[in-house]
Amino acid sequence: MPDAEHRTTMLIAYDGSEESRRALDQAAALLRPTHVELLTAWEPTHRQAARGAGATGMHQGDWTSSVENEDPAYTSALAILREGAAAAEDLGLKANAHLVESATSTWSAIVDAAYELRPDVIVCGTQATTGIRGLWRNSTAELLIKNSSCPVFVVPPADNGDRPIEEEPEQEGQAEG
Repeated sequence: MPDAEHRTTMLIAYDGSEESRRALDQAAALLRPTHVELLTAWEPTHRQAARGAGATGMHQGDWTSSVENEDPAYTSALAILREGAAAAEDLGLKANAHLVESATSTWSAIVDAAYELRPDVIVCGTQATTGIRGLWRNSTAELLIKNSSCPVFVVPPADNGDRPIEEEPEQEGQAEG
């Protein structure tokens, strides 16, 4: 249990999705922080375009962009971060907002920020994608769990409770032992 001098530090990954808003709401209700570090990771448009062109095998031109040129990805991420800070404030939390540029992946940007901010816990939402769709998508939550040096509090999507739990069918004629 933390002493009076130590305040639990919580890093909340916020991308503006319904899942990240739910994670913020659940963290506020269940973990009851007073202060949070709110983080939005973004990738510059030129890097997104280069990655997309590289995946198709097309020639990659010289992609240049900067924040000074008002990169639309930066502008969008900043708006998302402000929205998250306002949502945290509506929940009675004091949020320090952090906008970080993702050099390789969202999960690694969050882990790098956690290394610098030293939170006691990272909070994130998840889409809980399974089946074929799950094979084609990387799970940020799963990669945070595998690569973070602190606990990760993962909040499932709101409709996750509506999914039936698959039980193994009982086999007839099987003797109890």
